Amino acid sequence: MSDLVSAGPQADKADTVRPPVKARRRLAGKRQQEPLAYSKRLWLRLFVGLAFLLLYAPIITLVIFSFNDSRRNVVWRGFTFKYYQKAWNNDALFEAFANSLTIAVLCMVFATILGTTVGLFLWRFRFPFKSAFEGFMALPIVVPEICMGVAMLAFFSRIGWPTGMPWPLNLSAITVAHIAFSFPFVAIVVRSRMAGFNRELEEASKDLGASEWQTFRHVILPYVKPGIVAGALLAFTLSLDDFVITFFTSGPDTITFPVKVYSMVRFSVTPEVNAASTALIVITVIATILAMKFQSPDKSEAP
Repeated sequence: MSDLVSAGPQADKADTVRPPVKARRRLAGKRQQEPLAYSKRLWLRLFVGLAFLLLYAPIITLVIFSFNDSRRNVVWRGFTFKYYQKAWNNDALFEAFANSLTIAVLCMVFATILGTTVGLFLWRFRFPFKSAFEGFMALPIVVPEICMGVAMLAFFSRIGWPTGMPWPLNLSAITVAHIAFSFPFVAIVVRSRMAGFNRELEEASKDLGASEWQTFRHVILPYVKPGIVAGALLAFTLSLDDFVITFFTSGPDTITFPVKVYSMVRFSVTPEVNAASTALIVITVIATILAMKFQSPDKSEAP
């Protein structure tokens, strides 16, 4: 009897504190709800789908009408590949594409080296005015491209950059401008990758007798390699697609692919222009997908 009396108040207290079964299930469901679980709602999916449709409808239309068998390219007349053949046999367009590809490759190499060095430097060291240096380095990302193009034009004009040089030296001004614009993107990607690096691995390597170079080669470099590859592909994509900076820094004998397409559009939007633009879009999409793939965290590194 005494046990029942002593257990009575505790049982009543537990009943009053403990919520009903439905309420507990509701609370448990809220706790288990992931931060991105709102994307499972139908209205949000429809809204996002509509937004993506409005954003990419012009690009989809351009790709579709690149196969249009009509010179005026206003009404669909049939399916054909002849304008891709015309774009391939266009020597001026092919030369412009070769220039853009050369500039993009050179920009990718030098921007990757410079951006990786800056990214590792900002991750590893502390020095006075580090925040100011980071802000100054990010200026090419923040400043509008037209301002960047005008600034590069004034800079090259001021120092008297040589012109009329043979190929590929005649592309040097555009290449330097693209490197100055692209390397901060590489630095940001590399530093973001190194933000999750475990410094204990570096200390363990040194405790086992490895030198600075051996530690960098066998510990740091394999970890930062996905970030370097992603930054390189990003620099390649930015350089290949750039029009504004190239327009201000190119000369009459250095026509790149985007500038050539722009000059063709000024006369008329033909399926040949759409075919050339589609080829550039495909290359850009492939490079972007590869950059995102290499930038994503490796599942094998998860504990």
